[in-house]
Amino acid sequence: MIGRVAKFAIDAAVEDVNSDPLLLRETKLKVMMQDTKTNEFLGIVEAFRFMENDTVAIIGPQFSVMAHVISHVANELQVPLLSFAAIDSTLTPPQFPFFVRTTHSDAFQMAAVADLVGYYEWRDVVAIYVDDDFGTNGISKLGDKLAEKRCKISYKAPLRSKASKEEIRRTLIQVSNTESRIIVIHVYPSLGLEVLEPSLLSEKSDDIQGVLTLRMHTPDSQLKTRFLSKWTNLTSSISGSSNLGKNGSSFGLNTYGLYAYDSVWLLATALNSFLDRKGNFSFSNDSSLTEMREGNMRLDSMRIFDGGNLLLQNIVNVDTTGVTGPLVFNSDMDLIDPAYQVINIIGSGINTIGYWSNSSGLSTLRPEALQHKHSTSHNSSQQLSGVLWPGKTTHKPRGWVFPNNGKQLRIGVPNRFSFNQFIWHVDGSGGFTGFCIDVFMAAVEQLQYGVSYKFIPYGDGRTNPSTNELLKMVTKGVISDHTFEKEITGYALTTDLRRSCGRHHNHDESNENGGFHTTIHRIRASGGCSDKEAQPKCMGVSEAFHSHDVERHRCFLANRRRSYLDLGAPTNDNFRGPPRKQLVTIIWFSFSTLFSTHREKTGSTLARFVLIVWLFVVLVLNSSYKASLTSILTVEQLSSSVKGIESLVTSGQSIGYTTGSFTENYLTEELGVPKSRLVPLKSQLDYEKALKDGPSHGGIAAVVDERPYMELFLSTRCEFSIVGQDFTKMGWGFVKYLSSIL
Repeated sequence: MIGRVAKFAIDAAVEDVNSDPLLLRETKLKVMMQDTKTNEFLGIVEAFRFMENDTVAIIGPQFSVMAHVISHVANELQVPLLSFAAIDSTLTPPQFPFFVRTTHSDAFQMAAVADLVGYYEWRDVVAIYVDDDFGTNGISKLGDKLAEKRCKISYKAPLRSKASKEEIRRTLIQVSNTESRIIVIHVYPSLGLEVLEPSLLSEKSDDIQGVLTLRMHTPDSQLKTRFLSKWTNLTSSISGSSNLGKNGSSFGLNTYGLYAYDSVWLLATALNSFLDRKGNFSFSNDSSLTEMREGNMRLDSMRIFDGGNLLLQNIVNVDTTGVTGPLVFNSDMDLIDPAYQVINIIGSGINTIGYWSNSSGLSTLRPEALQHKHSTSHNSSQQLSGVLWPGKTTHKPRGWVFPNNGKQLRIGVPNRFSFNQFIWHVDGSGGFTGFCIDVFMAAVEQLQYGVSYKFIPYGDGRTNPSTNELLKMVTKGVISDHTFEKEITGYALTTDLRRSCGRHHNHDESNENGGFHTTIHRIRASGGCSDKEAQPKCMGVSEAFHSHDVERHRCFLANRRRSYLDLGAPTNDNFRGPPRKQLVTIIWFSFSTLFSTHREKTGSTLARFVLIVWLFVVLVLNSSYKASLTSILTVEQLSSSVKGIESLVTSGQSIGYTTGSFTENYLTEELGVPKSRLVPLKSQLDYEKALKDGPSHGGIAAVVDERPYMELFLSTRCEFSIVGQDFTKMGWGFVKYLSSIL
């Protein structure tokens, strides 16, 4: 259909150009056509025949494959090659300077597709494409555009340009086994109809309804309206069934026809400028071709167009308006203002749900209406109208399903004896619960695609399993090579993640340097109390402080009363008398103030001022007392010879670690601690007993373990504490084969 529509569009353009008295003056434009019957080889051969007749320009290689070959000839003979259908983005000026694309490059179409994928928040797509320059280079460009939006092509399904129905069926079966359900089809129109044939896709004949497609957008104008009217008259007057559509009616105009029409006008305008600049239609022999006289190809008859460079310059500098809009090239020799319609197929018709342009992105408004709006970014304002998706639903497809041929993710999970708040194997059900499992499940729910997985326990639940056991399971294939394990950090990992001391427990992103910690037994509390007597003696200290503070409070009350008497005696008879009486009054009022309120009136302003000052003093003292008492009761200062991992290593005392943990290898191999000093501990009760016994009674001086476990241990045992600074080791991560696809 491209070739047939283009033929009538070119004929109409030649007629209009030759009937314009202001264009080309006395010169008439002559166009010779050859029907290649959509055969690339015939198209190349016919192009060589044109070159034998002193051709000044070539219009219309329909396929990018043809354009690639003919462009080499055009470069050699300096003949401009104008194409309204070869949209391959690799046809660039640096390699093919005489190739002029009079339509929009495929790179813009792929940018529009990538914007659509990003707009609907899909992450993976499947690409079905024709396996030639047009399809392969287009999908490659799509991959680049998707990568900019953190999306990707998860599966590529190439097809021959003349693939049979059986080949298409086999390809679609392969596509149906993939996970992604967002399929991008980038093929020729005839092949695309075969791919979308309902019998090949599904038993339901209406499944192709609701798909989205792109069509080059051309703005409305008077030129376009007149040409459409002329096209209707032209096609309706054509007789003969060979020129009619399938239903016997006149075939419709497509965008390729519009760009073919404009290509002729663009060339005519450039030729007019060429003549104005005294350009000559002269030719000269190519020395490299004249030497090749053997054979019947007559290569020596192809001559170089002397005015080729001047004509090419005039073509690139054209600044006019055609039926497709502005005919202006940018510095990359691409037409400006590329735009596409986003079309939703509904029934036997189409529904335009929006537009895409290189300047404004996706929008429900026409691109020409947005050109006057200044916007530096269109990502935040992209919008489209509602879509009727396949299956006659308005709900956006999630874009993925569980793949039929996908491998199940087998995840190794330790069946631990201790700290089962993190991971606990539920007996009988075979399932797991705990903090780590909850985090994993929450992460899976946030994924934009499905993950089929199975937890594989290792360990008997009576002792903590060893990480060596996990590595053996991976080696034997019991667990997948993409197994998750939270305690394999003592071995060679492929991840470089560093674990924060609290990150995996409370998601505190501000702490970046945690790893291991030393937990020590409380040896001596402040006030001289030993560990066994810490709480009673500390309470005694608190009580003594309380009595002393109350007595001090009374002294202040007496002083306050003394000042009050001095100021009030001249005006109050109750405060007068001998010194003995006044002393008794002071003492009595000091004690009675604690449990009763006096309603004595102050007789002077100065006495009232002193009373207010003392009230504030009492308030401050009361607050200070409460703060001091609280700190004594809650903050117990510990003292120990172990100040951190360095002092613990050099102390020569016993060190505890969790059975099965990589901590043993870390302490012996990296810190040089003799194995004789290490004491394996099975549970939290073993931790507590060993710490209380101490190194002098067969126990340990400290435990070295990971922060999440230590926080859990200390949450119910306030007599222990963490000392020293955090020190970092490689964090929780993933173990897999070095040759794994992950």
